[in-house]
Amino acid sequence: MSADLVIDVKGLTKDFGPKRVVDHFDIQVPRGAIYGFLGPNGSGKTTTIRMLCGLLTADAGEGTCLGFDVRRDARRIKEQVGYMTQKFSYYEDLSIRENLDFVARMYRLDRRKARVDAALTDLGLADRQKQLAGSLSGGWRQRLALAACLLHEPQLLLLDEPTAGVDPKARREFWDEIRRLSARGVTVLVSTHYMDEAVQCDFITYIAYGKKLIDGPSADIPAMVGLETWRAEGPDLPALELRLKSEPGVEQVARFGTVLHVSGTDKAVLGATIERLKSEGTHRWSLQVAGLEEAFIYLMAGSKDNFASDAKPKPSAGAAS
Repeated sequence: MSADLVIDVKGLTKDFGPKRVVDHFDIQVPRGAIYGFLGPNGSGKTTTIRMLCGLLTADAGEGTCLGFDVRRDARRIKEQVGYMTQKFSYYEDLSIRENLDFVARMYRLDRRKARVDAALTDLGLADRQKQLAGSLSGGWRQRLALAACLLHEPQLLLLDEPTAGVDPKARREFWDEIRRLSARGVTVLVSTHYMDEAVQCDFITYIAYGKKLIDGPSADIPAMVGLETWRAEGPDLPALELRLKSEPGVEQVARFGTVLHVSGTDKAVLGATIERLKSEGTHRWSLQVAGLEEAFIYLMAGSKDNFASDAKPKPSAGAAS
């Protein structure tokens, strides 16, 4: 493994019964990066994260996390990773401080009180340290969970849908903290389905139904997909949307508030269609730089749900491919 890669795995595969939940997944995560897992619920993000941090053993594949083999050195990996689960998993009848102290005891940390004090201060929890965890709002629970993940000073944070159900202000504050951690050299792997969070990441992997669709620097993803996007404004957008779906070169129509984003990969054919529609004078058209959301919708449209009733069972992990 390169010293600049915190995660370097190839072919990670996991089956649950006849269903392949993660299908030959590859990923390389540079040290200090914020790396986003982007995909819908049920796409295999959580299963992949659990395999990376040693909570699940892959059925196939190989590679390293923090220099340790992901299939053989699960215990060593878990000691050096901070994992924040989707569901709040701390004791609701204990206070913030008591929860953090319990976690510090579980890790057998030295300087336990000093570490807990520092975590309370760093995450803005000191004034609430005696408050029961069960009485906290979503944003404060999130801070407690992140503080607990950081007590043992991990080199890698794995955050699984960390801001689900949290208000926008708390989400912004959470991401401010993530960027501060990244600036200190902590590598962060975060799964999300929020597009405004995806743009916060240095790199993105799109994953759908167990398969990686594309990955790369977040700023490069739309160009890698190759979409040309036009913005349409004006009256009766539902009728325009219905019409556009049968027009040459139009591969995707997405509603964003009071505008439509019309996309396709054949720029010449799409451009000719838009010029013809422009000449009708009913709507305002402007070229729009394709973004992550357009790319995500486009990629998802070509993906097949591996849990659909007509999905064929995958061969076992040990079978020849």
